[in-house]
Amino acid sequence: MKRIGLIAGAMALAGCAGVALAQSAAGIDDETEAAAERQGGPLPMPQPVTMAQRPNATGGEALYVEYCAMCHTANGMGTGLLARRRDDALLEERGDLAAAFVVVAARNGIGNMPAIPRGEVSDADLQAIGEYLAAGPHEVTP
Repeated sequence: MKRIGLIAGAMALAGCAGVALAQSAAGIDDETEAAAERQGGPLPMPQPVTMAQRPNATGGEALYVEYCAMCHTANGMGTGLLARRRDDALLEERGDLAAAFVVVAARNGIGNMPAIPRGEVSDADLQAIGEYLAAGPHEVTP
C-alpha cells in the first residue's frame, strides 16, 4: 500500500482530492467524508483511538490503546511510517507478530520508533501488549 509517499504526491497534484485521499486512508468514516464533500472543505482530522472508543477493552488490548494507539492506529505517525515498508501497517491487523518481537522492538526501538523505557511501560504490561498483538489479526473498530 505504500500510502504515505503516494498520499503526499497525490496531495501535491490533486489539491483537495489529495486531502480527501490522505484522510480517508487515515480512518475518516464515509459519512464524515460525504459531509465534507457537500460543504466543499477539507475533511476534519480523524479522532485518536482512546478507551472511549473501546470501553470493553481489557488486558493487553487496553494497554495497547493506552500506550501504543496514539502512534499505531490508523491516524498515527508510526502507522504512516510503517506503511512505507508494509502493506499491513496497522499492528492490530497483522497476524505475523510474535510477542517476543514486540517486546524487543518496543524496548530497544526499531526504525523511527524510539525505545520505550521500563519507567514508561513495565515489563509485565509490555508482555501483555505483545501477547495481544501476537494473537492477531484483530478486527477492531475505532
